[in-house]
Amino acid sequence: MHSNTSNHSNTAFFTKNTFQESYQEKILTGDRPTGQLHLGHFVGSLQQRVVLQESHQQTILIADLQGLTDNGHNPHKVSTNILNVLADYLAVGIDPSKTTISLQSAIPALSELTMYYSNLVSVARLQRNPTVKNEIATKSFGLSIPAGFLTYPISQAADITAFNGTLVPVGDDQLPMIEQTNEIVRKLNRIAKEDILLECRPLLSHVPRLPSTDGKSKMSKSLGNCILLDASEKDISQAVKSMYTDPNHLKVDDPGRVEGNVVFTYLEAFCSDVAYVETLKSQYRRGGLGDGAIKKILEDCLQEVIKPIRERRHLFASDKAQLIDIIREGSDKSQTEASAVLHRVKHAFGLTLF
Repeated sequence: MHSNTSNHSNTAFFTKNTFQESYQEKILTGDRPTGQLHLGHFVGSLQQRVVLQESHQQTILIADLQGLTDNGHNPHKVSTNILNVLADYLAVGIDPSKTTISLQSAIPALSELTMYYSNLVSVARLQRNPTVKNEIATKSFGLSIPAGFLTYPISQAADITAFNGTLVPVGDDQLPMIEQTNEIVRKLNRIAKEDILLECRPLLSHVPRLPSTDGKSKMSKSLGNCILLDASEKDISQAVKSMYTDPNHLKVDDPGRVEGNVVFTYLEAFCSDVAYVETLKSQYRRGGLGDGAIKKILEDCLQEVIKPIRERRHLFASDKAQLIDIIREGSDKSQTEASAVLHRVKHAFGLTLF
């Protein structure tokens, strides 16, 4: 099940040697199942996870409870995508024999830890969290912010500590979540008068965020500006043809701008021949390379990358029973691990009458 799709990308991902000092540290990562995964996820996190599972103890959490924090009015959007996300994981090479894949709602200890931790964090502190503030600004909550959304950082702290996670892959925008998790850890350790929880640190990726195909808004299936991991040949072709290029590159002989040109950004991410891409960039800059020609080169590259992922995903998605078995086994394992942490937390609060 190990994927070789990363061979198609020249992007620098994490290797065992890079993290020799943190070898066998526990990693906690995951996704909210609000839709199928796309090439942005592939570049931003999935390839990294495939590499890290060879050198680290890794748990990936399909965070359906957190998916409900802004989809409580439409829970179907979350529930119907749980197995979709799992199929995406398997298709790119995440191996359940190496990585524990679990479902947040199937691990009761996480919800109970969230409740305990919520007594250690003030509403004002949650409102000051930059990540939460920025997310709220992008939503259309108005004055009706769901309590679950506001307490999102507490739920994440429960997830990280429940699996003794010490390394959490995040982007720069998620650093406040790591800080708030460690605040909770320190408060609880002070109450317990011993270190019962571990602090964590971020694992930052230096891989640039892949832009949407329109080069404007955030990738979204509903906006039609992303390429899904199971995209058909026709879908890929249409997506590439619609990609944003240099609006001033009107004729083939006109000099073109590479910076901010979505087509070249995707070529840099997915074409394995770095020298060839540099040659194309030079040719485009001086003129003589048309948008149609460069888009055809990118389309061929993406067809090669996505075809094996699409085929594997189809096989996994066609066996629902196998998917359920995988997620149940991972969730049972995670519940056992999280229950041990929960026991320590309850003991710290003196809630061990029986």
